[in-house]
Amino acid sequence: MRGALRLVRFRGAAGGGPRLGLEEAPGGDLVDLNAAEPALPLSMREFLELGPRGLELAQRALESGQHRVARGATRLLAPVGDPEKLICVGLNYRDHCEEQGARVPKEPIIFSKFPSAITGPFDDIVLPQDSTEVDWEVELAAVIGKRGRHIEESAALEHVVGFTVANDVSARDWQLRNGRQWLLGKTFDTFCPLGPALVTREAVKDPHNLWIRCSINGRPMQDSSTHHLVFGVPALIAWVSRFVTLVPGDILLTGTPAGVGFFRKPPVFLKPGDEVQCEIEELGTICNRVV
Repeated sequence: MRGALRLVRFRGAAGGGPRLGLEEAPGGDLVDLNAAEPALPLSMREFLELGPRGLELAQRALESGQHRVARGATRLLAPVGDPEKLICVGLNYRDHCEEQGARVPKEPIIFSKFPSAITGPFDDIVLPQDSTEVDWEVELAAVIGKRGRHIEESAALEHVVGFTVANDVSARDWQLRNGRQWLLGKTFDTFCPLGPALVTREAVKDPHNLWIRCSINGRPMQDSSTHHLVFGVPALIAWVSRFVTLVPGDILLTGTPAGVGFFRKPPVFLKPGDEVQCEIEELGTICNRVV
């Protein structure tokens, strides 16, 4: 489908700064967008600010058959590394509410991470010295492509450029400290692995009907569907935009399903050497080692 793109950021084998690219297919070789279109910015946020024109240039580069880069000669980075806002939603899957005995919220529960928490799709998750209860949360992330405030729910998806996979890594001990403000427990460095690609809206049949999974060392921990979201992406965008202006590059993590470590009996937390794999249908897989 024209307009169906898998946007990435990467570094070449020789190092250098981040570059924009496209996956030809999930897990396939890349197209170097900055080589194909030298006038394009190196920042994904600045690229998204170009709007439809930027996506047209990316489509042209994909169709040209040129400027290919072997996947093995690159290191993938988080598709958006410098968002203005990294917005999160709590208690947004019914089964996640049930596993902790919480009521299903009547309004979205909004919190945030600092953008400095973002790390790449295959980079390490670094356990902080100040926490012994680090947990996983696979999440569907929506990326804003069009500026808006007081966005109507019926038009909200027009403001989404695409989707990616996120892991809302969480220090549960700190989530329950500091007056139960969640920010500190959510925003340690490397606590938001993101990727592997920003998959444009045209390439996703239905963001509210995708299976979503997380495994630790190959053991399934979370296995659900975005069908079980309490508040879908349009409702979340309409709600958040009542309070803040959403701009291109903003990231909205939409919540996690049941199966986190904290509510297991006994609780299970991440330890050095663990491998965390998060996967969402049509979007791809991220895999992060815990150190």
